[in-house]
Amino acid sequence: MTDLTPEKLELIQTVVNHVGAYQDGAPAGTIGEELRRGLGKVELTLDDAHIDALARAMDDADGTIDVAAVLR
Repeated sequence: MTDLTPEKLELIQTVVNHVGAYQDGAPAGTIGEELRRGLGKVELTLDDAHIDALARAMDDADGTIDVAAVLR
């Protein structure tokens, strides 16, 4: 996805917040799979590099991350 509009970023942030709420402490690989699953439910896809970046940031932060800051 190259067109990260504010609306798409908001949807991605919602998915990240949801996954983060129940995957706290999970390894980045598990987080990545849950992100893909959640994004699929809202009919969005991200390339592997974006998923990996989000999963690593979530794993490192042990909490909420700012999707826009990670993906830009």
